[in-house]
Amino acid sequence: MNVSESIDDVIVHSPEEYLRRMRSSSVYDVARRSSVEISPTISEQLRQHVWVKREDQQSIFSFKIRGAYERMVRLGARGFGNGVIAASAGNHAQGVAVSAKMLSTSATIVVPETTPAIKREAIHKLGADLIVFGDSYDDAYQYAMELGEKRGLSFVHPYDHPDTIVGQGTIGLELVEQIQNLDSVFVPVGGGGLIAGIAMAIRQISPSTRIIGVEADDADAMTQSLRRGERVLLPTVGTFADGCSVRQVGVETFRIAREFVDDMVTVTNDEICGAIKSLFEDLRALPEPAGALGMAGLIKYSQNFEPGSTLCAVLSGANLNFDRLQFIAERAALGRQNEAILAISIPEKPGSFARLCRAIGKRNLTEFNYRFEPGSEATVFAGVSVSDESDLQNLKVSLSESSFAYNDLSGDELSKLHLRHLVGGRHSDLTPERIYRVDFPERAGALGHFLGQLGDRWNISLFHYRNHGSDRGRALVAFQVPVDSASEFELFTQLQPFSMIEVTQSSAISLFLTNKQNHVQQ
Repeated sequence: MNVSESIDDVIVHSPEEYLRRMRSSSVYDVARRSSVEISPTISEQLRQHVWVKREDQQSIFSFKIRGAYERMVRLGARGFGNGVIAASAGNHAQGVAVSAKMLSTSATIVVPETTPAIKREAIHKLGADLIVFGDSYDDAYQYAMELGEKRGLSFVHPYDHPDTIVGQGTIGLELVEQIQNLDSVFVPVGGGGLIAGIAMAIRQISPSTRIIGVEADDADAMTQSLRRGERVLLPTVGTFADGCSVRQVGVETFRIAREFVDDMVTVTNDEICGAIKSLFEDLRALPEPAGALGMAGLIKYSQNFEPGSTLCAVLSGANLNFDRLQFIAERAALGRQNEAILAISIPEKPGSFARLCRAIGKRNLTEFNYRFEPGSEATVFAGVSVSDESDLQNLKVSLSESSFAYNDLSGDELSKLHLRHLVGGRHSDLTPERIYRVDFPERAGALGHFLGQLGDRWNISLFHYRNHGSDRGRALVAFQVPVDSASEFELFTQLQPFSMIEVTQSSAISLFLTNKQNHVQQ
C-alpha cells in the first residue's frame, strides 16, 4: 500500500481466501514457529490448564516480524519504489527493518517520543533510518504519511492491511496444531491486526475455540468500538502498554473483529504488572507491558470458565526497557492483590506501634511511614502483604477488633504514586493551597520544560516527582494561591499543554498532607 492508498482501495478477502493465504505465507523466511509452554503455577492458582504462546522468541522479540514481512513480500521489488516507510511504537518498526534488509530495500521508520530506548536502539542496529516525531503513534503515523508522499515511499501499515493480517494469522494456525481442545485464546489488542489474523484462522479450523481480546483500560479503542458498532476515536490513550496504544482501530481489523471476536476484557496497569511478575516467576519470561496483556486478561477473565478449561495467552513481545522494572515491581503486588495500602489511625502514645503490629499479625510489612503529629492521634501509611482478598478482609477485621480505624487506599492512584513517598509533613502556612496531579510526556528534559512552564506567579509549597521508568512523567504539586488571584490561576491551569487535575479535596491528601480533619473510617 503506497501512501495514497487507503484500506478502502484494497481488495478485502473472504475468510476462506485469508486462510488459504495464511497456509501459503512466506513468514517462515524470517519468523520461527514459536513454542507454547504450560504455566504450572498460574494453572494451579486458577485451576485451569494455562498455556503461553511465546512470540517473544522471534528474532525481534515480537510477533510483528510476521505481518511486516508478509506485507513487504507481497509488495515485491516493483512496489518498493524508493523504499518503504512505516510508523510504529517500536516492534513493527523492527519487523520492517529486518524485512527491508532481507529484501534488499531501504526503510524509514517514524516513532513517537514515548518509544522505549531499547526499541529505538534495535531499529538503529538493523540499519533503518529512524525519525522520532510526536507524543503518540498517531502523531508518528501522520508524519510518516506526509514524508512518504514527498519521498515516494511505500507505506507498510502495522495492522490495517490484509497482507499484515495474513502474516499475524499464522500464529492462529500454529496454535490449533500445538494445543488440543483449546477452549479460549487471549490476544493483546492495539490496532487489531493480531487478533484479526488469529481469529480468522482459528474460527475456521476450531470453531468452538473462543477468541477474547485484551486491552489496557486507558487504551480500549476496540472494546468501545465493538460496543458501539462503529469505530471509535479515543481523545487520548494511556501509553504504559505502548505497543498497543492506538486511538482508533483499523477499518479491516474492526470488520473482522465484529464477526469473529467473542469478547473483550480490559485490564489496569497494576494488573498488567501483576501478569508480568507471574510470567517471570513461572517461565522466566519478561514481557513488555503490551506483551503481557493476554495473560493479564486471562487471569482476570478465568473465573468465567469451568475449572480444568484449556486457555492460552499470546505473549506478543518482550522489548522491555530495563528502567521500567522499578515501576512494574512496585505495582505488581497491587495488580495481583498481594499488597494492601492502608491509612491507619493510631493513638499518639507509647505502645501503639506494638499493638498495631499484633493486629497485623504475621503478615509482612512492605512499607511503614509515620511522623509525630500534635494531638491524640496520628495516621500511619502502611503497606501490608496479603495472600488474597479473603486475607485482606481478615486483616481489616483484625484492625477493627483492635480498635484501629483505617482507610483502604489500595486502589488510590495518588497514594500509590506520591503519598507513600511524602508522608511526614503538613502545610502550616495560612495562604490557601491548591494541590494538583500533573501528567506530561516523559522524555529527556521533560521535567525541566514542565517547571519552566509553571513560571513564578505562585509559590510552590509541595512538589513530588519520581521517574518510574514509565512513558509519562507524573508530579504532585501544591500551589499557594491567594484568594484575589484565584481566577488568574484557574486560567493558568487551563492553558497548560499538559494535564493538570486538582486533588485538593482528595481524602488521601487530607489524611497525610493538609491540616484538614482526618477522614478515617472504620
